[in-house]
Amino acid sequence: MKARLRRLLGTPLHPLLERDIYLSHRDLPEVLDRYERGDPFFLYTGRGPSGEVHLAHLLPFELSSYLQQKLGVEFWVQVTDDEKFLFQGALSLEETRRLGRENLLDLLALGFDPKKTHILFDTASIRSLYPLALKVAKRVTYSTAKAVFGFTPQNNIGSIFFTAIQSVPAFLPSARAGRPVPCLIPCGIDQDPHFRITRDVAEPLGYPKPALIHNRLLPGLSGEEKMSSSAERKDGVIFLNDPPEEVDRKLSRAFTGGRASVEEQRRLGANPEVCSVWALWRSRFAPDPKEFAEITRTCRSGELLCGECKRRLIPRVQQFLGEHARRRADVERWVDSAIVDGPPGGTA
Repeated sequence: MKARLRRLLGTPLHPLLERDIYLSHRDLPEVLDRYERGDPFFLYTGRGPSGEVHLAHLLPFELSSYLQQKLGVEFWVQVTDDEKFLFQGALSLEETRRLGRENLLDLLALGFDPKKTHILFDTASIRSLYPLALKVAKRVTYSTAKAVFGFTPQNNIGSIFFTAIQSVPAFLPSARAGRPVPCLIPCGIDQDPHFRITRDVAEPLGYPKPALIHNRLLPGLSGEEKMSSSAERKDGVIFLNDPPEEVDRKLSRAFTGGRASVEEQRRLGANPEVCSVWALWRSRFAPDPKEFAEITRTCRSGELLCGECKRRLIPRVQQFLGEHARRRADVERWVDSAIVDGPPGGTA
């Protein structure tokens, strides 16, 4: 698959593809076949605004930005302020709306074409979402939703209906165009179950099954399998609004694949595959393939110690966050105009 992507996108591929951070897919060849026959696909991904954006949240948006720039395709993003309100009891609807718009600024600052970027902000765009959501909901039984998502009698009825809302962006461009338009969804591998129902109902509704491309989960800085911003894990993530001194503090304490002593590491080398610092180098902070290969080689050989590796990474992350903040200000000028049916009340 990578050889085919190189022919289409050029060499080298984005590090997320070249280094197998995107590791699996559903029906990606079919989408590429249609694209090469002159039938472009559109991209769809989303964000559930439960808190501030951190580095792991960027993965599907980075790939989407790259593909839009390379192929000129349309990009649809769903902001599920309703979902987070329904599933997280501590969040008010006003707070999920506020977070949704703030999150959008962070995510779109990665670089998107405003003329080809469309935002479905659920509570604001419901007029466009609801008719198709009803058609999806009519095809999905409660037993199916319960089997896929593990609903219990304690779940509110809004959370049970939400899967229909989440399916709509995969079909809406086709409905608007009056013809089948292929869809590609970049997402974390843990999100795949959410789109099983979407794929199951697509063809009965007269739409193409959306294709998916899955990324690995970026590990937390404290050694967790998944970078998570839950209250007890704030030190395990780099937020996009972290000040330079906070980046320094978090990365200086980050979990690595090093040995118990300098002498042992010099002799045996470290294990980059379990290291949260190496995972950051791999994802975006060593775009040069030669530099990344050298970091990996010297880590394994014991030439590069963990402290020095962290000291090299810290200014890269700080620079990225500083540049990102400047790009974020540019998005402010056009984000509201890209929201289907207009921005949500109280956020414009």
